[in-house]
Amino acid sequence: MNTQTTNENPLGTQPVKKLLMQFAIPSIVAMLVSSLYNIVDQFFIGRNVGELGNAATNISFPLSISCIAIALLFGIGGASAFNLAMGKGEKEKAVYYIGNSAVMLFGCGVILTTITLLFLEPLLRFFGSPDNVLFYARTYTGIVAIGFPFLILTTGSGHLIRADGRPKISMICNLTGAVINTILDALFVSVLQMGMAGAAIATVIGQVISAGLVIWFLSHCKTATIRKEHLRISRPIIARVTSLGTAPCSNQLAMMIVQIIMNKSLKYYGSLSIYGEAIPIACAGIITKVNQVFLSLIIGISQGLQPITSYNYGAGKYKRVKSAYLFASTCGFVIALIAFLLFQFVPRQIISIFGNGSESYFQFSISYFRIFLFFTFINFMQPITSNFFTSIGKPKKGTFLSLTRQILFLLPLLIILPLFMGIDGIMYSGPIADGLAGAVAIFMVFNEFRTRPFR
Repeated sequence: MNTQTTNENPLGTQPVKKLLMQFAIPSIVAMLVSSLYNIVDQFFIGRNVGELGNAATNISFPLSISCIAIALLFGIGGASAFNLAMGKGEKEKAVYYIGNSAVMLFGCGVILTTITLLFLEPLLRFFGSPDNVLFYARTYTGIVAIGFPFLILTTGSGHLIRADGRPKISMICNLTGAVINTILDALFVSVLQMGMAGAAIATVIGQVISAGLVIWFLSHCKTATIRKEHLRISRPIIARVTSLGTAPCSNQLAMMIVQIIMNKSLKYYGSLSIYGEAIPIACAGIITKVNQVFLSLIIGISQGLQPITSYNYGAGKYKRVKSAYLFASTCGFVIALIAFLLFQFVPRQIISIFGNGSESYFQFSISYFRIFLFFTFINFMQPITSNFFTSIGKPKKGTFLSLTRQILFLLPLLIILPLFMGIDGIMYSGPIADGLAGAVAIFMVFNEFRTRPFR
């Protein structure tokens, strides 16, 4: 290894705390902006439409997760393939990964839009929509679906633009759309009283403008020039892209499956409780999206950690790897502790941000917040540790960890516990899954640090 090169590279020389802040902040902002679309819609719908409107946005949420899954498949896959090819000096081949990925992002978005519009009502019922929510869900989803190609292109291409060495540009593209969505939500929903349709139209307009910016920046890449031939789909190129993007895509698909089962369970067991079908779905939807804000911070930290640990592990600087992980975990714990305190002590105030409701609505929301998210203070461990293992060249351990909470623990608990505890079983499935996933993450990273390189 060239020692001089290693020493000159800031990843190997600068303080790990400074590096983590440098890499994590753009990722955090990008993640927060992505969740902002859902939060903003939820805010204006909740305050102007009410409980049923809140429930409707949760019913359509599996489709939003599908969009993210496609975006990660071709976005992260394309970015990884591009960087690997550029590292090998294969500049011309590298451009095909960018071009093909961009085409697939938009094309798959068009396919998803078509399927959604053709089978809108059956899909919404399959996702667990109660009869009294169906109208709102159909109105909102029928319009939002038009924006799927633009949402997928923007989200996925953010990774492609970052791979081109322009993380701030990627952030600007996402932030522009989110700001426009917020302004138009206020205008269409609050001022013009357009309800669910207004929120959906605002979302689509924001996504279209973001996609327009993305297309312009992709056509003006810093490291390569995209020509028409780079946009022609090549089977080997796509195969390479999808192989590298499968892991993050699979995690999102797992979340989608869990979300569908969650909605169905809330609907069924809610109907057997004092709350009815709609209230549990509405409350769970709000709480899921609030929790997304917390998770955006954690995932942003984990993404910022990745290049630091990858480089230093490859350079044999294991103390810096361990130091970077421990600092990232410390930051994650502080954020998780603050979120835990907010979720436990001011749940009603948080719920009230998204509009008023019946006393039953607030009663269930408070219980759901406090019980389902009880182990929030440990929820930083799984995402950070999962990404850590992937970054040091152990993707199997990383993939296993990424699936522990959703597939191995939460999914079975969502099915089993309500059989004995009714709707309370759904609430208690969350902390049990979180606790188990956190314990597994601690165990695995502790064992890793006991191995030779770190001793």
